[in-house]
Amino acid sequence: MDRQPQPAARPAPDRAVYGISVAAELLNLAPQTLRVYEARGLVEPRRTSGGTRRYSDDDIDRVRRIGELLASGLNLAGVKLVLDMELENRRLRAELGEALARLASRD
Repeated sequence: MDRQPQPAARPAPDRAVYGISVAAELLNLAPQTLRVYEARGLVEPRRTSGGTRRYSDDDIDRVRRIGELLASGLNLAGVKLVLDMELENRRLRAELGEALARLASRD
């Protein structure tokens, strides 16, 4: 009985697996661009014990979002504000969902 090879499972979206060169290639950016984004607080890759940057799929998605915002005409400071507001909006939506669930459970 032949067993077909199974495709490798994708890592969890928050698991940091890509080095800066691979991340830059996936994004069609120069590694220096990723370093600038990190220096500006736009993306925070994890670091290995040796200090090497590691990017997750979530980080890759965030950098893609940065590119969209830059393409819309924002500068890096504006991008940071938008990303911070989007994060706060997600947090508030989750908080609202929890509050609504608590109210519904009282009925």
